[in-house]
Amino acid sequence: MNRGLLRLHRQQVQTSGNPEKPSGQAYTIPSTTRELALYNSPVIPYNQVMSDPALKKTHLTRGYMLALLSAVILSTTAIFIRFLTQTTHLPALVLAFWREVIVALSMLVGLGALRPALLKVNRPSLRYLALYGLVLALFNSTWTLSVVLNGAAVSTVLAYCSAGFTALLGWWLLKENLGWAKLLAVTFCLAGCVLVSGALDPTAWRVNLVGICTGIISGLLYAIYSLMGRSASQRGLNPWTTLAYTFGFAALFLLLFNLLGKGFLPGAITRTADFLWLGKAWVGWGILILLAVGPTLAGYGLYNVSLTLLPSSVANLVASSEPAFTAVIAYFLLGERLTWVEVAGGLMILAGVVFLRIYEGWLAGKYEAQPEPASVPGD
Repeated sequence: MNRGLLRLHRQQVQTSGNPEKPSGQAYTIPSTTRELALYNSPVIPYNQVMSDPALKKTHLTRGYMLALLSAVILSTTAIFIRFLTQTTHLPALVLAFWREVIVALSMLVGLGALRPALLKVNRPSLRYLALYGLVLALFNSTWTLSVVLNGAAVSTVLAYCSAGFTALLGWWLLKENLGWAKLLAVTFCLAGCVLVSGALDPTAWRVNLVGICTGIISGLLYAIYSLMGRSASQRGLNPWTTLAYTFGFAALFLLLFNLLGKGFLPGAITRTADFLWLGKAWVGWGILILLAVGPTLAGYGLYNVSLTLLPSSVANLVASSEPAFTAVIAYFLLGERLTWVEVAGGLMILAGVVFLRIYEGWLAGKYEAQPEPASVPGD
């Protein structure tokens, strides 16, 4: 293990909440950065990573790749949702409820069989995860409604106005860096969202005001979700533990949303029997299960892992490339067409992400070019 990582680990041990160790017992230092970040100790602060040549490139590359892969996988979720709501007319909040239930049960079975220790959390963490689950339930509710009202492509783009919210809130709440490069990338992403949503056209606001507002609210909630994911990693919570508990709590909240909003909340049940809306439509159930255990579980899981390696604002900016993938898939599978203005907006979003990655890579190379500080005596 390199000396820089060893020094960072020692600093964390000295400042952690459990500084004492049994006499004669040495601290166990993880053999890889991944283990350090995900399992055994608090996540190394991003600014410290960027100042350590041995860590920054690994974190950057892995974080960007995971966030981008998450975007590709999640880009299919709107397609599944649009198909289910159009062909089976499944109410939006019922769909969201079953989606959360299937993911939570899948994680419970998977972790219980493979890593049961990851299911153990303390009470403070449980309270935090319950609040995190509420945010996830609200986000999935508004986003599912947005897909119904706006279509797969536009709803996905509107959700990624979260890039601006995440950058500003991350700077304010988590003390994340907000330099000129990130502000420029956010500007490109937000401008792209405006073009794709048609927000410059006054007619769009008159005809689909509820749809546009629902999409923007989903973006704000996704920003909060990203910030809470980054905070969860800083608390030392494993991303897969976080995923299991947040979806479990989200399922409970969506059950309440449906029961309390019965008959008047958009997308909720009108009678209790609506929970089994799909009845014997086995194809519909199969697609719903595929939606949950495929793009939802893999997409959210990889995104949560990327939040252990990147600031929430950077991870969210990379994930904002999802609308471009969704638009392409929706074009071929659902026949949804984007205008040239909307295509230009999608390209602006991608440009912002690519620019930020190039800048971060240049910054990492600049740090690496600097000589390492003298060794600490005793290392």
